[in-house]
Amino acid sequence: MKNIKKYELEWGGKPLAIEFNRYAGQTNGSCTVQYGDTMVLVTAVMSESVRGEIDYFPLMVEFQESMSAAGKISGSRFIKREGRPSDQAMLSARIIDRCIRPLFTNTSIRNDIQVTVSVLSYDPSCDPDIAGLIGASAALTVSDIPWAGPLGGCVVTTKDGEMKLNPSAEEVKEADLNVFVSGRDMETIMLEADGSEASEDAVYNSIEFGLKEIEPVIELINKIGSEIGLEKRVMTDPELTAEQLEMKKVGEEAAVKYFAERGSELFGPGNKREQAIRMSNANLALKEAFTEEQADAAKFAVKHLDFLFQEAMIKRIFADGKRVDDRGIEEIREINVEAGGVPRVHGSGMFSRGDTQILSVATLSSPSNEQILDTMRHDEKRNYFHHYSFPPFSVGEARPMRGPGRREIGHGALAEKALVPVLPAKSEFPYTIRVRSDVLSSNGSSSQGSICGSTLCLMDAGVPIKSPVAGIAMGLALNGEGNKEDYKILTDIQDVEDHEESMDFKVAGTKEGVTAVQLDIKLDGITLDMVRDTLEKAKTARLELLEKMTAVIPEPRAELSEYAPKIKTIQINPLKIGELIGPGGKVINGIIEKTGVEIDIEETGLVYVTTKDNVALAEALEIIEGIVKEIQPGEVYKGKILKIITDRNNVEKEIGAIVQLTPNQDGMVHISEIAQERINKVSDVVKEGEVIEVKVLEVDSRTGRISLSRKALLGK
Repeated sequence: MKNIKKYELEWGGKPLAIEFNRYAGQTNGSCTVQYGDTMVLVTAVMSESVRGEIDYFPLMVEFQESMSAAGKISGSRFIKREGRPSDQAMLSARIIDRCIRPLFTNTSIRNDIQVTVSVLSYDPSCDPDIAGLIGASAALTVSDIPWAGPLGGCVVTTKDGEMKLNPSAEEVKEADLNVFVSGRDMETIMLEADGSEASEDAVYNSIEFGLKEIEPVIELINKIGSEIGLEKRVMTDPELTAEQLEMKKVGEEAAVKYFAERGSELFGPGNKREQAIRMSNANLALKEAFTEEQADAAKFAVKHLDFLFQEAMIKRIFADGKRVDDRGIEEIREINVEAGGVPRVHGSGMFSRGDTQILSVATLSSPSNEQILDTMRHDEKRNYFHHYSFPPFSVGEARPMRGPGRREIGHGALAEKALVPVLPAKSEFPYTIRVRSDVLSSNGSSSQGSICGSTLCLMDAGVPIKSPVAGIAMGLALNGEGNKEDYKILTDIQDVEDHEESMDFKVAGTKEGVTAVQLDIKLDGITLDMVRDTLEKAKTARLELLEKMTAVIPEPRAELSEYAPKIKTIQINPLKIGELIGPGGKVINGIIEKTGVEIDIEETGLVYVTTKDNVALAEALEIIEGIVKEIQPGEVYKGKILKIITDRNNVEKEIGAIVQLTPNQDGMVHISEIAQERINKVSDVVKEGEVIEVKVLEVDSRTGRISLSRKALLGK
């Protein structure tokens, strides 16, 4: 085994250890990171050869959870082995990807690069995402893979105005604001946040706090790189032949000439399709100027025309304050809002902003349909979940439709966390709620559109949310490459504006504050001034969206849809749960079979009865109340006589009658309590099967036996 190197640091009140040369020796770079008792193995590998004819940077980030890391075995009866990554694992992989990707500054690399984070041990007090990101930063730094790191990342929570670095999982749940921030040199590279209507100042302060706190980690990784880091490989573009160089020169000159003469035609009002047609016509016009023998020149011309267009788009913003579609830099595209309109569903909402259109549908169901999480980190139930779908037709493409990918899971999770702070408590609204958002047309920020659509459909469904939520995506333009001092923040970006040296800064919230944030960038970091300006401008845009949404539906509907199930709750004595369930579930299943309702029982004794039939609901409630009712002396009941009781020594002698008071509780009327006058036989006055009115005389506290009287209710 190679010489093991271990580096340690006390960080956030917990020990952080990064170790090299113990595991995974055939990688380009690897390490283990232990933070508290959470330990991850991180590997970085780059292929030796280029992956075919591709036009993108092939980076893959994998996050492997392990049930054994938490000392657990899967709760599934049939599948005990880890399979498809959980949604949480995919979200963790996305976070690390979005952190490290901007620092691969040579994006012309076509060799496959894979970073894998494997969780070896999970400690709920130390987030494996943080350990994984630090490990990725360290493994890439010591490797020979070209990467312009390192960076660091941390979680900052705010509770009652007090910030804390890298809290436990329980503290994250209880916090008013959670921010995952990565960066370096006091510049932000990635953000992921959720809050309970947090102020913009609170979000900014958390980011600034986090960037300061990660500096010691970055210093440690820099030290590691200087001591054991490999020399970075020099990756260059394939050299062009003399003929190709000539074709490149000819093509670029043609593009410059065309753009000088007709470039203004590529800008102007219109939707995404009209813009695409303008660019397509320009590309065709360029290609027609070349012969078949000059096919390479035509390719270079089209590529350079796109570069000239992007360059002019930025210059136009700074020179005229106009964007590609003639909007101002703080202008939102046309908004259309609909609440309802889809028949029979429990609630629906349509939100469109420019060419981005989302249809969201809410479904209400019983508590039994809660989502059960059985993962390395969680054993819990969720009664609200959001599913985001991005079909190919939304961008005018025709391709197979399969299950959701990482992007769809990530966008769905972002919209979900944006709405969670405004949802009613389960005790107030005991439904399981599912929202499905389908992107019908996309031209930028469909995730934020699905937040708006979710709000609309929940309000249409009558879910008593605390406040409407809206989301907006903000962009960035730099006046010159790398010039972070002279910039413009763009409100409501569309696809074409999400270009090199730009950002996609998503902010969602209510009129009171922020509920979710997510940042993706295509440069090596944004300054704190950019962060502050973005949060302020996003708030202005958010309030404008909320005004348009509440003009259509100002508050949740007072009544649920006629197609939604009705739920009633009963609080029973927890000691009565066994009686309600019955031996082998006989009692509760009998109620379900007889009435057709759904019944869910919590350990606290809270009973939920769900059905669409009001008559069945009333019947089931009556039966349940009868079963769990605690009978008290002095109460009066009408009950059927189940049996005439005789003396065990003299079967001819009748001593009383058993009367059914509730479905599972009986009492006895002694012969002396049957009538006012003295009688010889019970059957002389009442018969088995007869319904009589009785009064409770006594309930034996030790045996539970109930003494009844018919006589007490008879006139003298």
